[in-house]
Amino acid sequence: MFDLSAKRELNNGFGNALSTAVELAVTPAVLALAGWQIDKWLGTSPLFLVFLFVFTVSYVSWKQFSGYTATMERKQHELLGPPRDRGPVKP
Repeated sequence: MFDLSAKRELNNGFGNALSTAVELAVTPAVLALAGWQIDKWLGTSPLFLVFLFVFTVSYVSWKQFSGYTATMERKQHELLGPPRDRGPVKP
């Protein structure tokens, strides 16, 4: 018999990876295009293009990192239970 929960989890992982990749690639490109149009309209150098691209890449990266950290903490809490004081860490 097939383990449907494992297959569902794998498919969810593929879907999450695809949505993350699209978000990391398309969102900065769209805002850079908007910045290019603003620069063209105002007659400025590629100031808005660069600013919007860097701002968007920074925000999307921060958002992904924060989400990953929260997910890993939640999974660790599920597996190991709540953190407790274990004393000093030994090297």
